[in-house]
Amino acid sequence: MDIKSQQALLVFCSCPDTDSAKSLAATLVRESLVACAQVSQTVDSFYIWQGELCQETEVSLQLKCLASAYPRLEQRILELHPYEVPEIIAVPISHGLPAYLDWIKDNTKL
Repeated sequence: MDIKSQQALLVFCSCPDTDSAKSLAATLVRESLVACAQVSQTVDSFYIWQGELCQETEVSLQLKCLASAYPRLEQRILELHPYEVPEIIAVPISHGLPAYLDWIKDNTKL
């Protein structure tokens, strides 16, 4: 496996409420698509959707996984998420405690 596929990612995904965020988080961890899922407090989101300004209260998920798991993770979120176009944004983790980054590798399906 190449080094890029072993890269740890931090994935952000907004959910409409705490229950849907917790359900999604539990499923993704149980299926080993992510090593860890954190459910935040609510945030106020402002965005344009179908030409209209929207304001919603949402809950943000922070997910940790390997780049090699990202395609399956994205597909699973699309299958389970209630939004038509959910926020799914992944950023590489360039630095971190080596033991924690190893833990992400050990707990994400390749």
